[in-house]
Amino acid sequence: MDRIAEIFHRCRRGNRRALVIFTVAGFPSFPACEEALEKAVSAGADIIELGVPFSDPMADGPVIADAGRRAIEAGCTLPGVLELAERFRKRHPETGIILFSYMNVMFHYGLEALCAELQRIGVDGILAVDLPLEEREELAAPCRAHGLHLIALLAPTTPPERAARILESASGFAYFVCVRGVTGVREGVESLLPEELRRIRSLSPVPVVAGFGIGSGRTASAVAAEADGVVVGSAFVGAQESGDPEALVSELARSIRAPKTEC
Repeated sequence: MDRIAEIFHRCRRGNRRALVIFTVAGFPSFPACEEALEKAVSAGADIIELGVPFSDPMADGPVIADAGRRAIEAGCTLPGVLELAERFRKRHPETGIILFSYMNVMFHYGLEALCAELQRIGVDGILAVDLPLEEREELAAPCRAHGLHLIALLAPTTPPERAARILESASGFAYFVCVRGVTGVREGVESLLPEELRRIRSLSPVPVVAGFGIGSGRTASAVAAEADGVVVGSAFVGAQESGDPEALVSELARSIRAPKTEC
């Protein structure tokens, strides 16, 4: 059983959902980012998504987009993110690590070289936010060759037939976007979310996590009723600078320990 499978197995044994925390690597600085990640793990995060800053983050709302801009201005690059991942992995051998990136950045580094380096470091997989199904094999092949999960990404607007095709080759876990729009904290969840999550889980051979818009224990609990895991990004990035990331993660971890039966 690989690390990601073991994490979800451990969560099921503990009667809870997996907690996935996204952050922009290098924000607001590498030392501060690493300190926040340490707090996240100590407070209950199971998987860390390391977002690679990109100059044209089309999927990101204002909080994450601004954090990425500031990280780039401070000198954050993909090689620097990989160094951060290596330091983190040495301290946390049981925590999942997913590299979250746009394809342009990875193409510039080289897909084969990147996958080989991620395997050496001990990163578990890649989520390429702008990689369409029709071009998936270009990254899937080096991922397979180096034992990495290529995380499937689905949205509420993904037609059922296309969702089934995406999930045919899903690996590690699938990521379902909760909202029709960019990242950012919302007050509640969309009314059709439970039905959509049940549909995706019925098709998926791997666990399904849900993200975008989740920023509190209340919304995390509602989403956790139908998902195998919950992803929190904008709220965590905001808390890194203006709040208490450890308190936020603790609240989220408590809220998904015993999910409700309905949203």
